[in-house]
Amino acid sequence: MPSAIDTSREDPIVGFHFALDVQGVIKGYFTEVSGIGSESEVAEQKVVNEKGVQVVLKVPGRLKWGDITLKRGLTSSMDLWKWRKLVEDGDVKGARKNGSIIMFDQSLKAVAQWDFKNAWPSKITGPAPKSDSNELQVEEITIVHEYIIRKN
Repeated sequence: MPSAIDTSREDPIVGFHFALDVQGVIKGYFTEVSGIGSESEVAEQKVVNEKGVQVVLKVPGRLKWGDITLKRGLTSSMDLWKWRKLVEDGDVKGARKNGSIIMFDQSLKAVAQWDFKNAWPSKITGPAPKSDSNELQVEEITIVHEYIIRKN
C-alpha cells in the first residue's frame, strides 16, 4: 500500500542568518536580506500572422538586477558607513566592489551563496531610536550591482 507521506522529497532550505563579505574588507551578519535576483524587461511586438490575425509577441528585453537590501541590529562596526562614504564623496570607482552573500542554517552551516559584481552602496539607513522603547536598533544598507549568480 503506498504511503500518503512523501518521505523522498528534499526539504526547503531554512535561512537562519546571512553574512555579507565584500572582498574580505567589509563583513557583517544580517537577519534579513531581500532583492537577490534578476529580471528581464518584456518587449512587445505587434505582428500579423499568416492567417491575418493580429498577435502580440513577447520577447526578453533588457536584463535588470535587483537592488539588495540587508538589515541587521546596530553594531559598533563602521565598515558599511565607510563604504557608503566613498560614494558620498564621489569616489564611485573606489566604492565598486565584488562580494558574496552567504546564507546559514540553524547549525551555522553555509547552505547557499550568491556572488555579485561591481557593487556599491546606494543607501544606508541608521536606527530610529525611541527613549521609551526596548526595541533593538536596526541599520539597513541597499547595494546596487551589475551581476549576481547563485554559487550553491
